[in-house]
Amino acid sequence: MAVELPDGYKPKLKEEYMNPLQLEYFRQKLTAWREELMQEAQETLENLRDKSHQEVGDEADRANRESEHGLELRTRDRYRKLIRKIEQALERIDDGSYGYCEDTGEEIGIKRLEARPVATLTIDAQERREMKEKVLADR
Repeated sequence: MAVELPDGYKPKLKEEYMNPLQLEYFRQKLTAWREELMQEAQETLENLRDKSHQEVGDEADRANRESEHGLELRTRDRYRKLIRKIEQALERIDDGSYGYCEDTGEEIGIKRLEARPVATLTIDAQERREMKEKVLADR
């Protein structure tokens, strides 16, 4: 059953959490973000292709081009990872787990999801995980 969002709809804190309108709002937000990233990744790929056919000047030009090439590849890799997180968030919308912390089952919260629609943890759970990782890294 398709849910149609009213024009200008924004989730409200006093609404039922993760009601059909909120889920559709985040589905559309995530889908648009994924499309934007895929477009940017395609443009990056085209830039890399175009630059690979350009004449290379002196060593400084070559070093500069290789640096730009590396940066574009890292950016493309970040986009790829982010697109995967977006797809996982869309899967969570479909299976009914979107908006709930994967560690505690608590509500992640509208404000956090607005800021980071791919969030899988509450702020507290995220901080605990980061502290744990820091402790393990310091050993």
